[in-house]
Amino acid sequence: MEKNAQAPEKSASFPRQHSGKKNIFSGPTTPKHRYETIDEEETEEKEGGADEDPNIPDMSYDEVLEEVDCFYVLLSESIEEKTDPPKVPGSVERLCKTLDSMIKKYGKGLARFGENEAEDWLFTQAVVRVSKISIKLGDIPSNSATAETLNRTSAVLQRAMAALDEEFRSLLSQEENNNNNNKTDSNPSSEQSRSQKLTAKLSSFNNNNNDSDRKPTEATEPDPLEEFPSFSPESIVAMEKIASTMIASGYENECCMIYSISRRIAFKSALNDLGYENISIDDVQRMQWEALEGEIATWITVVKTCSTILFTGERKLCDAVFATHPSISDNMFCNMARGVVIQLFNFADAVVLTKRSAEKLFKILDMYECLRDLVPAIKSSYSEEVAKDLISEAEAAMSRLGEAAVSIFCDLENSIKSDNGRTPVPSGAVHPLTRYVMNYVKYACEYKDSLEEVFQQNQDTKGSSGNNTPGTTPSWSPFQLQLITVMDMLDANLDMKSKLYRDSALRYIFLMNNGRYIMQKVKGSNEIHQLMGDKWCRKRSTDLRGYHKNYQRDTWSKVLQCLNHEGLQVNGKVSKPVLKERFKSFNAMFDEIHKTQSTWVVSDEQLQSELRVSVSAVMIPAYRSFWGRFKQYLDSGRQTEKYIRYQPEDIENMIDDLFDGNPTSMVRRR
Repeated sequence: MEKNAQAPEKSASFPRQHSGKKNIFSGPTTPKHRYETIDEEETEEKEGGADEDPNIPDMSYDEVLEEVDCFYVLLSESIEEKTDPPKVPGSVERLCKTLDSMIKKYGKGLARFGENEAEDWLFTQAVVRVSKISIKLGDIPSNSATAETLNRTSAVLQRAMAALDEEFRSLLSQEENNNNNNKTDSNPSSEQSRSQKLTAKLSSFNNNNNDSDRKPTEATEPDPLEEFPSFSPESIVAMEKIASTMIASGYENECCMIYSISRRIAFKSALNDLGYENISIDDVQRMQWEALEGEIATWITVVKTCSTILFTGERKLCDAVFATHPSISDNMFCNMARGVVIQLFNFADAVVLTKRSAEKLFKILDMYECLRDLVPAIKSSYSEEVAKDLISEAEAAMSRLGEAAVSIFCDLENSIKSDNGRTPVPSGAVHPLTRYVMNYVKYACEYKDSLEEVFQQNQDTKGSSGNNTPGTTPSWSPFQLQLITVMDMLDANLDMKSKLYRDSALRYIFLMNNGRYIMQKVKGSNEIHQLMGDKWCRKRSTDLRGYHKNYQRDTWSKVLQCLNHEGLQVNGKVSKPVLKERFKSFNAMFDEIHKTQSTWVVSDEQLQSELRVSVSAVMIPAYRSFWGRFKQYLDSGRQTEKYIRYQPEDIENMIDDLFDGNPTSMVRRR
């Protein structure tokens, strides 16, 4: 409501600012400036003069309020009808004197707002009525009859607002003082442990994560942030009374500014307790990954804390303090929280702009999941209009993180393609590329649901118009198709590397080692197994059996030929020269195989056992039969020892030496 600018007697020291639909945080100066324009001594002199006025009636407080209310009604009617204002009754001055007395009582600490409900009620009733009279008097042309009352009511109202301002600030600062005391009493490592406890407490925030590797141990000790903000119920009631009184008296902007500044400081302090500081995009770009990884972990903790604790607590406090003004509460909370949320979104965008590399995938997916789970918190805390805008920004940030995740995972293809070294892995062991790719895939698939989401949202990223992957079905998701592509490329790369071995048997050992490693990783992860499917696993098992058979054929078929009974008899008799040559050839071949293949590595114990058992199954019966039937044809003594070097038990023991990777007899072969 506009005031009449033509009032000559109206002091410039009493400006009126009526609340409206303005930004609740606007205003170039703090509310204190308004209150400091009051000349307290001059006011008290006027009060002293009023004490001697015999026209002030002796009335009860209720009678004073009733008469003031009647005067307000008559004054309002005169304004509407544009008639002369009614005479100002002495009850107005009586009310001003009573209010001044209460202000002094509060100011001297003889009473505190919120301690005595009856006194608080008397105070607020007086303030509201004086405010209404002052506003109405300011809306009419000033004259000698109203100018003095206008100045008097404006002055006492300013004093009342100054008292409420001070008390409001004091109540709002209680939490900050409590937090500072808690920090002083805690040990030097309390801030770190607090953040760690909170991280553990919030570790179950993502319901989609069921892997123990991604879950820290839950903390059992209570955290102070669980009670954020830490105001007593009595303080909240007192703040609600003060806020309602200031708003009803036309001081909405001042009230909101005090509250906003205090709560912004408190919220920033809560974020600082978690180790969070606002970092510019340029600073993020310059950070080493190890440092940025730590900042991302802090960011994730902050987002989860805001979603589950801070925003919820702040919303409840705002609703309680401005209980009678829900629209103000909504605006206050939304403006405060919006600044925090946008700051968090900006950090996510900054991370997306950094140089992409494989190790960043998991932190980026953590950030994606964090923002995804933030959306329900936004919906429950904000008005529909504000929530719509913030959700749109959250989804845009998620989209950018998702695109980065897709790009990084797809770059795994390039990592496989670029691994084209020409040096075979010694002893046919599992290739480092196999370990890297499968471990990467395993950890990535712990984020299966999130990767399914981002690949679905970005299925056109690579310009793919359909499902062109052999052996797949149209129902397979984009992430499944990409995973199949990665596995097929790994297979092709390993097949190429196997051809670097000159020994075909070692080639099949290499393929078995790597194939078994891949199968174990797939079987050990429900997520990968579900994505790859049973058909793929059966084909893998068939391939492994084929490698096994080929190894046995290439290694032991010639040895078994030495133990063949055919061709040993000439004219119905066993030929000793042929028999000697057979034993001699067997000894030489078996010695060479044992010497070589005992240096080969089969690290999977089950595969190692299967290989030894399969070799024993064909070699020991064949040798035992050959040895048992033909050893008698050789003369005992030196001749027998020369040609029959091994007993059947020796063969069995030596087979158990195979694939141990014995360094003492390491022979590098291709």
